[in-house]
Amino acid sequence: MLAGIDTHKDTLAVAVIDPVGRPLVVTDLANTEAGFDELEALLAEHSVDRVGIEGSGNYGRGAAIRLAMAGGMQVVEVPPSLTSRERSSRPGQGKTDPVDCLAIARITARETDLPPVRLAVGQAADLRALADYRNQLVAERTALANRTHAELHGLLPGYQVTVPRLTAPTFLTAATDLLRSDTRIRAQLTLRRLSRLTELTAQIKELTALITTTMDTIDTGLTDLYGVGPVGAATILGEVADIRRYRSRHAFAAANGTAPIPASSGRTSRHRLNRAGNRTLNRVLYTMAITQIRADTEGRAYYQRKRAEGKTGREALRCLKRRLSDLIYTTMHADLAEQSTPATTAA
Repeated sequence: MLAGIDTHKDTLAVAVIDPVGRPLVVTDLANTEAGFDELEALLAEHSVDRVGIEGSGNYGRGAAIRLAMAGGMQVVEVPPSLTSRERSSRPGQGKTDPVDCLAIARITARETDLPPVRLAVGQAADLRALADYRNQLVAERTALANRTHAELHGLLPGYQVTVPRLTAPTFLTAATDLLRSDTRIRAQLTLRRLSRLTELTAQIKELTALITTTMDTIDTGLTDLYGVGPVGAATILGEVADIRRYRSRHAFAAANGTAPIPASSGRTSRHRLNRAGNRTLNRVLYTMAITQIRADTEGRAYYQRKRAEGKTGREALRCLKRRLSDLIYTTMHADLAEQSTPATTAA
């Protein structure tokens, strides 16, 4: 038998189906430890050997870890895009928790290539938490800096000659000095924004140092790759958790959004941009690609070859990202092989 779980903050919508997709049980359980006990008992009662979970990295993390650690069944991750597509293929039923969990169960039965759930525990969970928190701080600083630039432009036209950006302590101090004696209300509010930007910049610097220190204790070849610093490596390790979740480099590329999607019809053969996949990983690959293009690297040579073949700059960049995805996949498997090799001792 098979099962699908639609996860929410308070509840888990669970559907158990037979091999041909007919529902046997559709119910709600609490998203708590007690609910996990009931879930395990329900799946054991119906001899479920494959479970699909949507949101296994968020509200479904606890249930996913419990089921994966219990053993005896395959626990896979179902992307929300597949659930939406499955639901829309059956018009007239609307969107409800029972409809969604049943769709997830049927996807689990039909799609054999779904990746195992990400067991973000231990080191991987810590790295993901650090990287996520840093990203939140950076996003907050970017939004606040944009608003502050707009205010400064109205208060002090031409200020950008002295303060070209607001992400460095030197420029933040310069902007503060420009407004220090200004008694206008907008100027005083902008000074408060500059103070918050200073706090955020300091916090980001501290967190980056903490991530770097943590990565120094981890033996991985990711940090040896050009364009992957400690923050990028921590993001990759935290998001992937276990590279064995992906059966091949092609599956990994599809999961991180670097594998192009076929869009051919008739005599036209083409591929289009893949906007699906893990966008956090995709962003790391983008940064890695841009960094390599700007330096004398193999990535730059590859990019230039693609341009010479007639591809546009964006198309060549996508090709490079796909190639770098393969490189990360190979590197993480090499890390696993090295970890599994017993250390030799001198006689």
